[in-house]
Amino acid sequence: MAHEYRFGIEEELFLASSRTRAAPRESVSAFHKAARGRLEGVEREMLESQAEICSKPSASFAETHEALAKLRTGLCAIGREHGLKVFAAGTHPTAIWTDQRETAKVRYRKMIETLQMVGRRSIVSGLHVHVEVPDPDQRIDLINRLMPYLPVLLALSTSSPFYERHRTGLAGYRLRAYAELPRTGLPELFDGAEDFERYVRVMTQAGAIEDATYLWWHIRPSIRYPTLELRVADSCTRLKDTLAIAALYRCLVRLCVRRPDLNGTPTGASRGFVMENLWRAQRDGIHAALIDVDKEEAVPVRQLVARMLDLVAEDAAALGCAAQVAHALTIAECGSSADGQIRAYEASLAAGGSERKALSCVIDWLARETANCEA
Repeated sequence: MAHEYRFGIEEELFLASSRTRAAPRESVSAFHKAARGRLEGVEREMLESQAEICSKPSASFAETHEALAKLRTGLCAIGREHGLKVFAAGTHPTAIWTDQRETAKVRYRKMIETLQMVGRRSIVSGLHVHVEVPDPDQRIDLINRLMPYLPVLLALSTSSPFYERHRTGLAGYRLRAYAELPRTGLPELFDGAEDFERYVRVMTQAGAIEDATYLWWHIRPSIRYPTLELRVADSCTRLKDTLAIAALYRCLVRLCVRRPDLNGTPTGASRGFVMENLWRAQRDGIHAALIDVDKEEAVPVRQLVARMLDLVAEDAAALGCAAQVAHALTIAECGSSADGQIRAYEASLAAGGSERKALSCVIDWLARETANCEA
């Protein structure tokens, strides 16, 4: 088990006007130009009101924390220069889809032309974590066996309780909005790498997709790197939460590699349980009770996280990320970003604020927590 399981993190962020707290309606190209000119690891996203930051492949969480903290604080500083707030969340609380400006990039333009209204309505941001695996040919098998853990990772990341200026009643609305797009959700139960490769080949030859990057599943094999990419998580407001989820996912990948018996026989029923648990995680976040297949009963997320930490203890020690993994239990006990957003919203309403004022308070809370990059 000498393999390092190097990882890389991509965080999608939103912009809001410092004056109105709404998504900027005017062009913010000057912000993007400054960000890309002054910071290495910043990319554009499908909407002008978004940006993406990326860490380089690494085996060190200290190194990755430093890199992402620099990118977050740097973007926030550039945002202030341009009258913008920068924040991480699964959905933009105050953005209206008809007001959004699309990024002038060929890939995004073609996507919008293909997806039409479905693409234009997709005002969502996610956390993506790549983990290298020892044998890339085993990635499809690993995907099948990692599926049962995805709902817990989603619950810990939930940061999208608001959408288009409405409280949705869900902790994680992002995946509901994202589900409008084709080829999202759980991957199929592919029968190994050859079966997956045939699927991609036929889909490409038939003109359904240009390549496998147009498969926007909750977890997928990268076509550029020997990695498994986690995509189920909302963009985490707190950097500590990002690192915890990345560490836990990295440990779960190693766990499944060293224990090929674990979740070794996925079935239609087991996939169905994952689908139900994903819905429960979207609805209730860390307050959800998820189906425990072995016990055949619903179990609180906190208990499942504690059990998961015991399961990956050996992996966390070997990979040097025990502290980051342990923070997952803190999230389960104290709340995800969704809980913080709702507290800010309700506190403003309780103080006599209007709905608009309450949403502005949510934006302010998100911006403060995004910029707070403590270890």
